[in-house]
Amino acid sequence: MSSPMSSDLKSGSLFYHAEPKPGKLEIRATKPLGNQRDMALAYSPGVAAVSEAIHADPSLVSKYTSRGNLVGVISNGTAVLGLGNIGPLAAKPVMEGKAVLFKKFADIDVFDIEVAATTVEAMVSTVAALEPTFGGINLEDIKAPECFEIEQQLRERMNIPVFHDDQHGTAVIVGAAVTNALMLAGKEFSKVKIVASGAGAAALACLNQLVSLGAKVENIWVTDLEGVVYKGREKLMDRWKAKFAQETQARSLAEVIAGADIFLGLSAGGVLKPDLLKQMAKDPLILALANPNPEIMPEEAVAVRPDAMICTGRSDYPNQVNNVLCFPYIFRGALDVGASTINEAMKQAAVNAIAGLARETPSDVVARAYGGEARLFGKDSLIPAPFDPRLILRVAPAVAKAAMESGVATRPIADFETYEERLGRFVFRSGFVMRQIFAAAKKAPKRVIYADGEDERVLRAAEVLLEEGIAKPILVGRPAVIETRLKRYGLTIRPGTDFDIVNPEDDPRYKEYVQTYVEVAGRRGITPDAARTLVRTSTTVIAALALRRGEADAMICGLEGRYRAKLRHIRDIVGHAPGAREFAAMSLMITARGIVFLTDTHVQAEPSAEAMADTVLMCAAHVQRFGITPKVALVAHSDFGDFDTPVTLRMRAALRMVHERAPDLMIDGEMQADTALIEAVRQRKLPSSTLKGEANLLVMPGLTSANVAYQIMKVFGDALPVGPILLGTAKPAHILTGSVTSRGVVNMTAIAVAEAATAAQS
Repeated sequence: MSSPMSSDLKSGSLFYHAEPKPGKLEIRATKPLGNQRDMALAYSPGVAAVSEAIHADPSLVSKYTSRGNLVGVISNGTAVLGLGNIGPLAAKPVMEGKAVLFKKFADIDVFDIEVAATTVEAMVSTVAALEPTFGGINLEDIKAPECFEIEQQLRERMNIPVFHDDQHGTAVIVGAAVTNALMLAGKEFSKVKIVASGAGAAALACLNQLVSLGAKVENIWVTDLEGVVYKGREKLMDRWKAKFAQETQARSLAEVIAGADIFLGLSAGGVLKPDLLKQMAKDPLILALANPNPEIMPEEAVAVRPDAMICTGRSDYPNQVNNVLCFPYIFRGALDVGASTINEAMKQAAVNAIAGLARETPSDVVARAYGGEARLFGKDSLIPAPFDPRLILRVAPAVAKAAMESGVATRPIADFETYEERLGRFVFRSGFVMRQIFAAAKKAPKRVIYADGEDERVLRAAEVLLEEGIAKPILVGRPAVIETRLKRYGLTIRPGTDFDIVNPEDDPRYKEYVQTYVEVAGRRGITPDAARTLVRTSTTVIAALALRRGEADAMICGLEGRYRAKLRHIRDIVGHAPGAREFAAMSLMITARGIVFLTDTHVQAEPSAEAMADTVLMCAAHVQRFGITPKVALVAHSDFGDFDTPVTLRMRAALRMVHERAPDLMIDGEMQADTALIEAVRQRKLPSSTLKGEANLLVMPGLTSANVAYQIMKVFGDALPVGPILLGTAKPAHILTGSVTSRGVVNMTAIAVAEAATAAQS
């Protein structure tokens, strides 16, 4: 059995899962274990005190262990994605992926468990026996109708939340979409006609959710492989499907679609023909959720019914019904109050929270993610985007409150203001910042030229960028070499069709490039002879010239060669942005603790006070473009004047200059790194400091300290680096380093495209 995907996506996925270490998960200790006392506390004999405390009061298990934040993602592999019954071993990478989503979106830890059991009895007994381990159970990829019975029995036997996401996750989002669509159309749940194509776990859960919202069973018509679900039908029937059986002579979708207000598709691509769509009621809602091909493509639907509102499961269309909109946050709220179940009240709260968020005025962060365009509530914005940072802030508290009000919370939250503040801190600690950059890039993809176009990392990145619709790549390299390597790496993108090539050995623009180079750099030591040589031999020069001439919107270089040499080419050819006196390099570090920007990690060796002030203002402006309020700390070896050295004197002078030029910017210094990052430490040393909370932009005294901190954080801090981001250039131009991965190339391309899009709007 094979999945319907391109060969390049297959090879890329295999590489992604195998390197640099197999799988997507690992287990890490949260407590130190560096000496004998640590050992005595963590294990024998100290741990006995914790075991005794829990034995005396079982509720303490969430205080002293990870159980209260631990979910079991469990499958028997009988209905994995669209692959069918491929077994528990083949389900494991999917379950690991689900675990990653839980962690990234809601900071929930997961053990994925794949069970070799195909009967209801075996699954129920196995999962129920795991209750002491987990705070909640997420059932996944279990075929219908067994999944209904398994979930029902587990909910009856277990005192922790049991949630089959294939059913209820989709149902919650569909409920939110329908709520808002009916509001726009001026229709009522109790009066609308609903026609469903598909009667699997997700479809039936969606219909049950709509009934709980007020839809009438007598107004719901279900079709499946055997046609209409009618009373008396025996083939492919079960008690869950029978609930929606109608007394009718109709036997096909075509016979029941007339006058329908809502089409719910969870079946197969192309099922809803345009002629059938014409028969639906005014302002219909089309939920075409089959993947990868919907029951009808949105453009086909709009062509015959311009009044239709359309949702799909695809990310390349508005109104994507994606389970990640709800399941992490439902579990977050349930775990945080120690809920014994996820009941209808909690699901209803999630529906209302998601629907309500779509009706809110878009936040600056979300608007920025769409390239500055505010997506207002309407037919193309029935549900929030999956990257909206407010989802966790709306859904988790709503679910927690519903659990408390319905009496299933064992650890009620006393202070919701503090709780919501903690959730807010997680938003940016999760690396959300890059998700919004990607969304902005997709909104307005630009031409990006890569100086190292023959490099495997660039070729793999180009595949991803084209697939995601982030950029239009231009590769500098020899066509024969690029073709050979594309085949070697199993990539399917092709020059001339998917991307352009600039051949350094034979490009028709060679003479024009030489002339441009002499014109812009002739007074910087570039003679005509030198220009002719460099335009043949330096791919960085070629990329910079293409950018200068407007043949590209941004450039990426630096995977090979020395940073300083490439910086000179960019300085000579691309030049400085208006008002910029010097370049600066800023690196974004995404850590388990949070996000921090470091500067200047690659350019200015010993900046003057003036240069440091310029750097602070450039970097602060760029941080704001990520949707983050900059909190700037000038970091040194001393705290607030307790040690006078040339470095600290420069920093104090820079602070005064920044205060004069940007009085509203939150900045203080000089201070030590722990003073910058730990507010309690800073309060003890200088209670009157104007810096509040944790600093997120650390301005180092010079290149050496900045680069050392950057490298140490990468290796020992296990930080995900993004950058370096070169600031102060006339057009987006970034120099990466030799250690960058293909993912790093993708990340920096998204940043460059977002920059170019912003520049195009100004």
